[in-house]
Amino acid sequence: MKNPIGFFWHAHQSQLYPELARLESRGYVTSQVLEQQNRPDKRIYTISEAGRAALQQWVTQPPASVPERNELLLKTYAIWLADPKQAIRLFHIEEDHHRTRLAQYEQILAQFEQKYGPKVPLDIPYFGDYATLQRGISYEREYANWCRWMIEQLEANSNQKGEEK
Repeated sequence: MKNPIGFFWHAHQSQLYPELARLESRGYVTSQVLEQQNRPDKRIYTISEAGRAALQQWVTQPPASVPERNELLLKTYAIWLADPKQAIRLFHIEEDHHRTRLAQYEQILAQFEQKYGPKVPLDIPYFGDYATLQRGISYEREYANWCRWMIEQLEANSNQKGEEK
């Protein structure tokens, strides 16, 4: 669940095992215990034919509409109250964060393209990695650009107020 799914979907470990148990009770996965030495036994899950069919049906259903919770956007809503220098600093930090993640995603993309060429075949499981990576790149690029735009707006406003004095 860490890579590549962890880039866009987070689940707590405490959520995984109850969900796997639920899927197993419905016949969507099967499990077997793998005995290990010097470690607790490990349970290995495998998707069943019924699970694959359910997944195949689920994957084309529209997702539930859930409002996004974005603390930076909430802060932006009230940014007019902030000290301009501190607000500019905040958006510099956020821009750096998104440009760093963008660079990571672009590095992963280069590895994909080195292995598969500029187009990953749609009929292989790695296409999902490739497709979500493309969305992540677009998201991080746009978010970083928006942070840059906010910095420019804040700087222009700060300069304008300085000229008025």
